[in-house]
Amino acid sequence: MKSAIAEIAQTYGIENWGAGYFSVNSKGHLVVHPSEITRRGVDVKALVDELLKRRVQLPVLLRFPQIFANQVRVMNRSFISAMKEFDYKGEHKAVFPMKVNQRRQVIEAYLEEGSKHNYGLECGSKAELYAGIALEQAENSLLVCNGFKDDSFIDLAYVGTQLGKNVVIVIEKLNELPKVIERTQKTGIKPMLGMRVRLYSRGSGRWEKSGGEQSKFGLTTSELLQAIKALRDAGMIDQLRVLHFHIGSQITQIKRVKAGVKEAARVYSKIRKMGIDVDHLNVGGGAGVDYDGSKTSFESSANYTLQEFANDVVYTIKSVCQEESVPEPNIITESGRVLVAYHAILITNIVDEIETVQGIKTITLTDNEPQVVNELHDLFKTMNSKNFLEYYHDALEHKEELFTLFDLGYINLEQRAKGEVLFWEVCDKANTFAKLSGFQSEEFDDLRKLLSAKYLCNFSVFRSLPDHWAIDQLFPIVPIHRLNEAPTDSATLVDITCDSDGVVDKFVDLHDIKEVLEVHDLKPNEPYYLGMMLVGAYQEVMGNFHNLFGTTNEAHVLIDSNGEYHISRIIPGSPLGEMLSFAKYEKDFLQDGFRNLLNRQIKKGKLTEEGAEQLVSEYDSYYNNYTYLDANGRK
Repeated sequence: MKSAIAEIAQTYGIENWGAGYFSVNSKGHLVVHPSEITRRGVDVKALVDELLKRRVQLPVLLRFPQIFANQVRVMNRSFISAMKEFDYKGEHKAVFPMKVNQRRQVIEAYLEEGSKHNYGLECGSKAELYAGIALEQAENSLLVCNGFKDDSFIDLAYVGTQLGKNVVIVIEKLNELPKVIERTQKTGIKPMLGMRVRLYSRGSGRWEKSGGEQSKFGLTTSELLQAIKALRDAGMIDQLRVLHFHIGSQITQIKRVKAGVKEAARVYSKIRKMGIDVDHLNVGGGAGVDYDGSKTSFESSANYTLQEFANDVVYTIKSVCQEESVPEPNIITESGRVLVAYHAILITNIVDEIETVQGIKTITLTDNEPQVVNELHDLFKTMNSKNFLEYYHDALEHKEELFTLFDLGYINLEQRAKGEVLFWEVCDKANTFAKLSGFQSEEFDDLRKLLSAKYLCNFSVFRSLPDHWAIDQLFPIVPIHRLNEAPTDSATLVDITCDSDGVVDKFVDLHDIKEVLEVHDLKPNEPYYLGMMLVGAYQEVMGNFHNLFGTTNEAHVLIDSNGEYHISRIIPGSPLGEMLSFAKYEKDFLQDGFRNLLNRQIKKGKLTEEGAEQLVSEYDSYYNNYTYLDANGRK
């Protein structure tokens, strides 16, 4: 029989989406493990308590570099195992796409582990390349340059080559090639060149349209042949070393991966037969993360493991090369999401609860109540397990009558308020009977969502979960404590921005998408913390500054061999001043404007000089405040 804690953990699907990195301890606290095979770990609630003692305000992003490093090792082991199983002659050379998370601390953590396996970096812009050039990489690793390129982008790639980096300039459009040819002929510098091929195959899931014939990236077959001819004519065909393709991000179906790899391997083989010594096949990114734990082809899942991904990539390329009698190429992968998603958790506190049901104790009925109010009260008092459905439908009719009478002026505001409270109490009671009897219907599913509380969370969806807002991406969300108590309530989450879109109302479920999250009742003067999981990929770099909420505080946590945690680094989040400067409100400008208004008040005799100086001091004191609410628990 499952323990109570195991059953509650299953409510949130921790074993399904956690990949072995998360569990629940005997205290009912969420635990983070540095790898999927070790049981030593950190109690997240204890960690948050420690951060609060250090005056680190919530929300805070917890970063676990060891999980990131372990995912790199898992990828490396997966490809080594696949190449050994299928007797593959080439090597695996991964590159991490900086666009997935450009934060310096993240890239440094990746390179610390990745360099042990000759893993490199991928840059898709001049800014990323400028940073990537200056970072220490393994001598045999690659620095792949993707994306559309102007002259200065290409020139910067040549700078990297001169520094000894193994730079790969991937030609995305034919008009990039003349600059590359001219630069090489002028300087004698010879970076590796790649060609991105626009395949017929495309991925699956939300990003499947980014691949295929309509992709904005890549050369058509005729353009590929033109590029090859141009390089031959320039005497530079020996620099063409890489064939590249990408069929989409977060590919949900492994069969789409195999189809794309097979098509690309065939193109590679035909190029080899043209007498061109291309020796690298870049299969792009797209390895999926199972956010909801369902292990299906659903958009927030993936129906394969990283080992299956590696096996199918290696086997497919091997098979095609054998058929075509060409050498097996080195395999480059650009999968970043699957490496970095698991390592970051956003911790937020619940500031307050916005309830739909007000509570019957808040009203007192008199002898002069309108008939509709008395009837709603009778429904509430006499409802039982046999009549709850009929009475619920009656209550819906009475609610319409209540508002009609109010619109016509027959009842006052107080009477309307009593009717509203009684209506929601009837709904709540009907919902309880429906759950007890196992009654299911679409209207009661909608009712449960309406009755659910709204938990006001101290964070911004637009800053920390932009993909939830923009593309309905699911992220696991779980209380980090009280997991030894069965949750008794359900809620949607609302953020602290002034935007009606600042809500989280879709949650992971093994078989469906839940519209409410199981939560515990909030206790007076006790904090309640939620962890928003698997947010390490894209969320930080794509988050925006809606309402000028800035980056969150950040803590890097390491777990030693004894299971003790160490906070290795604390990075402060954005203060008000930083965000104001971002919006071009310079400090001097604001202070001058503030003083001008003060001087007007002084001239009008409404402020003294002393009072004005006190206001200046108070105004200035806010400049370095954290942009989020100063409430590390419910007060």
